[in-house]
Amino acid sequence: MKIGLISDTHSFWDETIPQYFKECDEIWHAGDIGESGQIMEQLNKIAPSIAVYGNIDTPEFQRTYPENLFIEREGVKIFMTHIGGKPPSYNPRVRKLIQSEKPDVFICGHSHILRAMPDKKHNNLLYLNPGAAGNQGFHKIRTMMRFEINNGKIEKLEVIELGKRGGI
Repeated sequence: MKIGLISDTHSFWDETIPQYFKECDEIWHAGDIGESGQIMEQLNKIAPSIAVYGNIDTPEFQRTYPENLFIEREGVKIFMTHIGGKPPSYNPRVRKLIQSEKPDVFICGHSHILRAMPDKKHNNLLYLNPGAAGNQGFHKIRTMMRFEINNGKIEKLEVIELGKRGGI
C-alpha cells in the first residue's frame, strides 16, 4: 500500500503534488489544511484522502475531521494528530494516547519541521512529521513524504521537496 503524507498546507495548493502522489493508494493530511475545502478536494481527486484538523482549521473542518485518528493499514497501527510534540517530548495528551493505544507509527504536523525517527522508548514507534507543504510559517523548503506499508512494515520512506516557501 502506497501512502502520501502531507501537512500544514494552510490553503496553499502546489500544482506538482499530483505528480508525486499519483501512484498512492491513500493520502493522509496531518492538519492545518486551511480555510477552503479545495485542498481536500484536490487530494481526493488523486486518491482517497483522510485528515485530522489542525489549530488553524475552521470550526467546519473541526466538525468534519477528527482531532485524533487511529487507523490500521496492512497490519500497522497508526495514530495521527496535528499537535503532538516529538520524541521524547510528546505533549501530555499525546503521550497518554501513545501509551494506551500503542501505535506502530505516530504522525503529526504543526512544527513545520520535517522529521522521521524511531522512538525506542515507546515500543520502537516510528515518528513521522512531513514538515509543511504550504507557504505559511518559518520553514524554508516545502516538504511532504511518501512511503509504502508492506507486510506490517513501513518501507521506501521518501522525503519530497516541493521548493522554497513563497516570500523568501
